[in-house]
Amino acid sequence: MLQAYVLIETEMGKARDVTTMVSGIDGVTSVAAVNGPYDVIAVTEAANVDELGSVTVARIQAVEGIIRTLTCPVVQL
Repeated sequence: MLQAYVLIETEMGKARDVTTMVSGIDGVTSVAAVNGPYDVIAVTEAANVDELGSVTVARIQAVEGIIRTLTCPVVQL
């Protein structure tokens, strides 16, 4: 299973709505609102890179109120 952190920048005042919407997406295991350059962080799981792309591009980036995302796949060291 491939895990990734998706760092999400939202429009002003939209972090709560984005957190709620993203938490209902299949493949998202947890979501938290945070302070800093990003407003929300989502943890995702996918079977492969293509499925991860589907979760981030087709589902997460389609949520209204999101300005941009940065996907950080987890690596095993």
